[in-house]
Parts: sequence; C-alpha cells; structure tokens
Amino acid sequence: MTPHVRMPYVVTVDAGLRDLRAADHLLRTFAAELALSEGGFGCTHLVRGERPRVVVSLAAGSEAELDEVRAWLVAEGYEVTDGAPDAVGRAVLYRGAGLLGGTMTVGEVLSVSAIERVMVLGVPYQPHMDARLVTHDHVRPQWQGGELVLMAMPAVGGTLVPFEVAEPTPCCADH
Repeated sequence: MTPHVRMPYVVTVDAGLRDLRAADHLLRTFAAELALSEGGFGCTHLVRGERPRVVVSLAAGSEAELDEVRAWLVAEGYEVTDGAPDAVGRAVLYRGAGLLGGTMTVGEVLSVSAIERVMVLGVPYQPHMDARLVTHDHVRPQWQGGELVLMAMPAVGGTLVPFEVAEPTPCCADH
C-alpha cells in the first residue's frame, strides 16, 4: 500500500527543488531535526507541468506526530500541504534504510527494511532470497501497486545492484 493509505498522516513540502539529490538532502535534513516514528516515510515525488520540480512527502505514525511535523515545517518557512502528491513516491526515509549497506542477500534486505519486494529489470519473477545485492549504500525503493519495491539489475559476478545509482552519469557525458 502507498504511504498515504498505510499511514493517513502525510504532508507534502514544496521547496522548489529541481533534482533528486537536493530532495534526498532535504529529507535527511528533516530526519535529523524531526523524530519520525519507526514506521514513518520520507519520499520524493516528481511534479510535471508548467513548473517541473521535485517535492517531498513525510508520513507520520499518528495525527499528533503529523501535527508536530507540520508545525516545525511551517515554523521553518516551508510550504506544506496535506496528503501525498501521488501514489508512486520514491522512498528515502523508511524503516531499515540505514541498515542497507554493503552486500546483503535479498532475504536480508526484505527482513530488515520496509521494502516488500525486489524485482530485477527484464525478469518476470523475483530473485532468490539468497541472491546477493551490492547496495553501494544507496537504496531507493519506489511505491508500486501499493508495495514498496526495489528495482535491481544484474551486475558482475552474478550479483544484483539497485537500479538507481547515487552518482548517475549525466546524459551525453561523453559529448
């Protein structure tokens, strides 16, 4: 389920950001200042249209917690709206995110984090629970069909790596 269905206590912050790296940084800043409950989420969302940007959402475990989050954000000068902008957020803050470092098995990833499923690009089935995932300390699952899903791709030595990398090569970098 999406964070706003699982946790009905969600706010969205529009800080006028243009890229995911800045949104990730903003969410980590919020995490350092706010004491979100263990089951809370912090997600990025791409907004298209006349003013393309990246907004972030924060999901709290209770109405009281959300009220505290909202009050802090407003006091800090952020534009805050109730609810999530969409159902397909990219999770940055989630249970177990800080534990997903180095090389782990798919089973370990699923057992220590809020990630519910790992899928490999181009493969119609889920990888074995003992498949090794090299995280590079950057794991960004997305909400898909109501589940938090990590997209991975095959890598050297029969391992998997998250599809999203921390330092992507810019388009046309060799031109």
